[in-house]
Amino acid sequence: MSLPVVALVGRPNVGKSALFNRIVGHHAAIVSDEAGTTRDRHFARAEWNGSAFWLVDTGGLTDDSRGLMDVEIRRQVDEAIGEADLLLFVVDAKTGLHPVDHRIATMLREAGKPFVVVANKADNPKSTDYFEFFELGAGDPVPVSAISGKQSGDLLDVLVERIPAMPPEDEAALRIAVIGRPNVGKSSFVNRLLGEDRLVVSEVAGTTRDAIDTPMKYHGRDLIFVDTAGLRRQSKVDDGVEFYSGLRSRRAIERADICCLVIDGTEQLQGQDLKIAHLAWDAGRALVIIVNKWDLVAKDDKTSAKFQKEAREKAPFLNFVPFLYTSAKTGQRVTKVLDVLLEVEAERQKRISTSKVNARLEELLQRRQPPQAAGREIRLMYATQVETAPPTIAVFSNHPDLVEEHYIRFLHNGFRESWDFTGNPLRVVMRRKAG
Repeated sequence: MSLPVVALVGRPNVGKSALFNRIVGHHAAIVSDEAGTTRDRHFARAEWNGSAFWLVDTGGLTDDSRGLMDVEIRRQVDEAIGEADLLLFVVDAKTGLHPVDHRIATMLREAGKPFVVVANKADNPKSTDYFEFFELGAGDPVPVSAISGKQSGDLLDVLVERIPAMPPEDEAALRIAVIGRPNVGKSSFVNRLLGEDRLVVSEVAGTTRDAIDTPMKYHGRDLIFVDTAGLRRQSKVDDGVEFYSGLRSRRAIERADICCLVIDGTEQLQGQDLKIAHLAWDAGRALVIIVNKWDLVAKDDKTSAKFQKEAREKAPFLNFVPFLYTSAKTGQRVTKVLDVLLEVEAERQKRISTSKVNARLEELLQRRQPPQAAGREIRLMYATQVETAPPTIAVFSNHPDLVEEHYIRFLHNGFRESWDFTGNPLRVVMRRKAG
């Protein structure tokens, strides 16, 4: 399920970035006393009492010389409101109520999104008069000091309580996120699969702004393709719309079972392609690489093997990922993708019996014992598959914390040799044997 989005909005210099850093738990946003420091938006994953959410920091809302809100900032905040499930409206408890605060409250009410008024800089809530913010008509203001952290736990309790419930996903359908950099042909690829032009296709990079759900049936299975906006390098994301497109892409990965990473076959595998692949893999999603525009590549019988070899040298986990060479323009091998997706899904759900996992562990132990720690004998007793999607094998030891990372990789590769789990991350976790 996609994580909810909580956005911070308010005037400049009310402490939104400091509050962002306080909630996220590290200094992810630049904090300064200079008004308007946050021009680029930031987002990060945060968690409180077992509830996870995306937190978004936005630029401050100001008045222009004619007493109207600046058009660009207004557009940015409209983007934040549109994307968010809950808004934290940050006000300055030291300077008190400002006319712009009233205008922002009106904007939020008109948007119909739930919001909480956060009275920041209430370093001593007992002596700070934050009650004037009741005038905003948004219920009880929550006093907090982002700098000292006072009352931040109370604010997070309110935040988690006020986040609306996320709509349930169709559990039976296989969700496939089509991800990649802008203008690699994601929308053209989905259109070719579906056999109709449902998605806007343009030569202009970044045409797709939203993540769009498109259902289809294949061999009796319900599939939902999510065509996402392209993920650019964060340093280049200086436009509000592009920023939220990147956030939507990450949410699409969260909601997906399988990610199809579309890359441009006329180029080498780019660093940003690898970053996106890592995002999907580290999130535990199955992965298929779609090398698009293959019709434009001058090739011989070794070209695809060379492309794969170079990609896998850059990221060894791609050894476990299928590559498909397609052309959305001509339709070359596009429908083959559907068969590969069903194969990868079968691998994702594959469960190996405990007796087979233990037999394989014994073979691997005979081949190589774990390195011993000084004065401690490390023994591996047994192993079992504890989860599917992604497949996870637990290995029980008397000293799980002393088993070295390279030996865990040896076990991982040994289990892969037996059962592949093609297109899926395989997690090998060390557990302590009870008793």
